[in-house]
This record gives sequence, structure tokens and C-alpha cells, in this order.
Amino acid sequence: MHRGTRFTVAAAAFGGLLALTSCAGTAAGTAPASSAPPSASCQQLDSKLTWPAGIREKLQAAIDAHSTCTGTFKGGTAPVAIFDWDNTVVKNDIGYGTNFWMLRNDKVLQPEDKNWKTTNRYLTDAAAKALSAACGTDTPAGKPLRTSSDTDCADEILAILDDKTRAGQEAFAGFNARRLTGAYAWGTALSAGYTEEQLGQFATAMKQENLAAPEGTMQTVGTQKVDGYIRVYPQIKDLISTLKAHGIVPWVVSASPEPVVKAWSGEVGIDADHVVGVRSVYENGLQTTHLKGCGGEPDGADSVMTYMDGKRCWANQEIFGVKGAAAFEQLPEDRRQIIAAGDSGTDVTFVGDATEARLVVNRNNTELMCRAYDNDGGKWLITPMFIDPKPQRSEAYPCSTKGFTTPENGKEPIKRPDGTVIADQKDTVH
Repeated sequence: MHRGTRFTVAAAAFGGLLALTSCAGTAAGTAPASSAPPSASCQQLDSKLTWPAGIREKLQAAIDAHSTCTGTFKGGTAPVAIFDWDNTVVKNDIGYGTNFWMLRNDKVLQPEDKNWKTTNRYLTDAAAKALSAACGTDTPAGKPLRTSSDTDCADEILAILDDKTRAGQEAFAGFNARRLTGAYAWGTALSAGYTEEQLGQFATAMKQENLAAPEGTMQTVGTQKVDGYIRVYPQIKDLISTLKAHGIVPWVVSASPEPVVKAWSGEVGIDADHVVGVRSVYENGLQTTHLKGCGGEPDGADSVMTYMDGKRCWANQEIFGVKGAAAFEQLPEDRRQIIAAGDSGTDVTFVGDATEARLVVNRNNTELMCRAYDNDGGKWLITPMFIDPKPQRSEAYPCSTKGFTTPENGKEPIKRPDGTVIADQKDTVH
């Protein structure tokens, strides 16, 4: 899938939890120094769970260096760790999983005025026309489309969730690609017309189905085979548990809708008050197609979401209390998260802000992997996916030419903070 799409459309089944041994190699990163040895009574990361060589130890050292248990944390504001959710905490994607469930259960509603342009300000005319042609106008506005049986409608929606119409036309245009992406925002808008409680119920029903399905399960939506199972990564659940035992506060900052993430976050012991997802504007208790604002951007401007630089904005605003445009800027080191984890370009900015350990789950995303392999600052740690890891990329990542996503959604060289260009990087941790 182009641009690191979060869901898989395929017919192949996957294997189970794999041992990440010889092919993992030695991951990038330098262990942060711990100012005190860990106490024997302090919880440690589970040695029975497989990590690439050295990663567990480096994460544990970062934890021990900021721990209420070891005594290295001397008071003040509790240190923070921030996690992306989809394909970082879990295998597969809960936002798209909810979209799939809604399509299978006739929960997507006909748009206002039967006009798909009302669902997203960045939806192209070509996409709106394709949706109208596929889904028709017989269903009244605000009533459920029969996507469980109308495969034409379901297939067009799936295609546009992947950024193009079935005819190959661009589905979204005009957004700042460092702050938002049309397909993710539109995936959230598909649940417009429901209460937050109802969306949580949809997400819970989807969760139960996906956790019960065997690993590798594919489901049929429309005529397409898409991911049909989700699993919590044991290694990440253990990491979150260990962080909490040491007094480090874990947060989730996700590009999936916030009510959906809240329905899942308890699976790893993170309460709903420590979840930041895509936040929608509600009117009269019902979700609209518009987004809440961040960094001084007003609600309904639909200009920023929990995506790339927008993830930094939402983390700085909601976790660290930064107001206005300053939320888009990197905070001083003593005010930032000590650990961050992500798997795609969506996460590159906030993961790079972490001061002690920047954990990357390798899904072959160019911008994130260029940063991770370059390892500027010595804090980047790389692991393959814990379930069904990606194969080694055959060609080097094009970091020096087209690795960086511009606000205009173009590509250019990736630069370090000092302005030097990152060389192309080989994929070695897989």
C-alpha cells in the first residue's frame, strides 16, 4: 500500500508470533546511562519475551534512569512515555477495523444532502462523484447505507480509505500533509451521526470479533479481503506495565478516532484519560464530520489532527499543557517525553522528540526508518514487527532524495536538525 497505509487488502494468511532472532541483527541505538542500579524488587521487562539484541536492556536502562522505584526520580512532574497505537501497541489497525465493522453492519450513514463533499473538505470532486455513483441517492440522508450487501458502495469506500478512487483518481487534495491526511480524517468522518457512546460500542464489538479471530484471519468487506484480526503485542503491553511500575506515565496518541482508542486502551492498562486520538466536533451529542483544533487552529477548520507534526501538537497541548501555536514546536528537553514508540511516518515527529529512547517498529516506512537508521543522537531503537514482520526492503531507503514529506505532500531530502542530509539507508533490522 502506498504511503504506509494502515490496513492490508490481501488474501494471504499470516503466521503467529515469530521469534525475532538472527534476522533482527543488532538494532541501532546507544543505551542511555542509568544513574543508579535497578533494585532487585523493581519490576523489569520480561526476559521471556523476545526483543532484538540489546533493545530490552536499553529500554530498561531508560526506565531505571527515571524511576520512582530505583530512586533516580527525585520528584516534580512525573516522566511521560507516549505510544502510537495501531501497529505499535497492536498488530493491525483499530480505526480501519471499526470502518470495516461499520461497513459489514450497515452503520455508515448517507451524507447530508446526499452530497459526499460534506464528509470532508479535502475530498476531490472525482471521489465525491465516484461515491455518489457507487452508493446511489435512494437512501435518505442520515439513514444507513446497505454496505453489507451493496458491494459496489463498500468497495468504493474501501478504495477511498486507501486514498484513490477505484478508477485510480486522487481522492483527497489541499491539506497540509505534515498536519493531516485526508484518508485518515475521512475514516473518522464515516462515523458522523452517532454519539460517542455508540461509536465506543461499535469499537467494542469490533474488538471482540478481532481478538477472537485466529491470527492471520482475513474478512470480506464488499468484495475485498481485508485484515480480520487484531492482537496486542505482548512486548509492548509488558513495556507499558513496567513503565507504570516505575512511576512513568504512559499515554497513547493515535490517528484513530479517540472513542475507538478508548475502547481498546484498557487492554494494556492505559485509562481513557491518557488517550489522545482524532477528536471530532460534536453537535447536540452527535459526531459531525469536522475536527477539533490544535495549536491555535479553531474547531471545525479541519486543519490539524494527530498526524506527523499534528501528533506533536496534540501531545504538547493535551499532555504538556502548551497553548497556541507553540504546541507545534519542539519543547525543551526537560519538558518532553522520555520514551516514545511508533511504526510509520505518522509518528516520526513525536518519536523524534523523545529524550531517552525512540522505539520504532519497522514497517518499512521511509521517513521514519531513515531517521531511525541514521540514529542521530544515538537514541533510536528498532524492532521488527512482533507478529508477521515485514521482509527486508530490497533497496535502500531514498533518504537523500525523496524521504521527507513536505506540507504540500511532495517529497524532498531528509535533513538532520543541523541541516545536513541523511544518506540513503539499508534495511537491516527485519
